[in-house]
Amino acid sequence: MKSLPYFCRGEVIRGFGRGSKELGIPTANFPDSVVDNLPADISTGIYYGWACVGNGDVFKMVMSIGWNPYYKNTKKSMETHVIHTFKEDFYGEILSVVMVGYIRPERSFSSLEALIAAISNDIEEAKVKLELPEHLKLREDNFFTSAASLSSALPPTTAATSQTIMNGH
Repeated sequence: MKSLPYFCRGEVIRGFGRGSKELGIPTANFPDSVVDNLPADISTGIYYGWACVGNGDVFKMVMSIGWNPYYKNTKKSMETHVIHTFKEDFYGEILSVVMVGYIRPERSFSSLEALIAAISNDIEEAKVKLELPEHLKLREDNFFTSAASLSSALPPTTAATSQTIMNGH
C-alpha cells in the first residue's frame, strides 16, 4: 500500500457501542469526513500504528477499517483500539493516528468468541511489529506534536475544524 504510513486525525464520535460492551475492547470512532478521505489504496482490513488522544502520550494502536462483517454493518467505519487503559471515555477529543502497517483483511467470524480471539491476536501482532526501528521512529513524528501546537494556538472550534480536515501525509 503506497499510502502507508498514513496520517489522519479527527474528533472521536460515538460508534455502535459494541467495542467496550460486547467485546471488552474499547474503540474510538472517526467521523465520516475522515473515513471518506482515505486514499483508494487503503483497503478494508486491520492495521496497526500509533495514536494520540488530544495532547496526550502516543500509544500503540490497532484499527479496523471496513464494514465489520460479523455485525453486517452497512456503513464503512474506522475504529481505533488504543493499546492503553484510559480512565474515562474521550468522545469529542481529537484522535491523531498514523497507520504504519497492515495485519489482515476483514472477515466474518463464526462466533463472538472467535472475533474476540482474532482481535486479541491482532493486538499482540501490532505490539511486536511496532517495536521494529522503522515503526518506532514514527511514534516521535512531528505530526503528534503538531496536534498539541494546533490546539493550543487556535480557539477550540477552529482547532477542531483544522484537525478534522487535516488528513493525509
